Amino acid sequence: MTERTFSIIKPDATEKNLTGAVNAVIEAAGLRIVAQKRIKLSQAQAEKFYEIHNERPFFGELVEFMTRAPVVVQVLEGENAVARYREVMGATNPAQAAEGTIRKLYADSVGENSVHGSDSLDNARIEIAQFFTDDEIVG
Repeated sequence: MTERTFSIIKPDATEKNLTGAVNAVIEAAGLRIVAQKRIKLSQAQAEKFYEIHNERPFFGELVEFMTRAPVVVQVLEGENAVARYREVMGATNPAQAAEGTIRKLYADSVGENSVHGSDSLDNARIEIAQFFTDDEIVG
């Protein structure tokens, strides 16, 4: 089934000019980028996006990290896009990520792991709506 999922290319990757390289891995995996924009997250945007973690000890560091440099927010489309992109991203810890995954190739650490991807279709819809209008998504 064709689905849409949400992706963020995080500051550690944009600072190293890896947007094109990450996009190449995404597209090689059979996912289409149907919307993409480079933005600088505000403190409020980052806090809202990661509010599920606001009680966790790493919340402040996460918000600080996500606002330190531009990110690239994306809508990806393809067969089973949520599961497919999670597979392409690789494990959260790059040391445990499979060869050829985005995190194995480009991430520095668990905290600076290059990309975010939605973990469910419901969350994908919510996350996409935080950053894109329907008019911005050209499928």
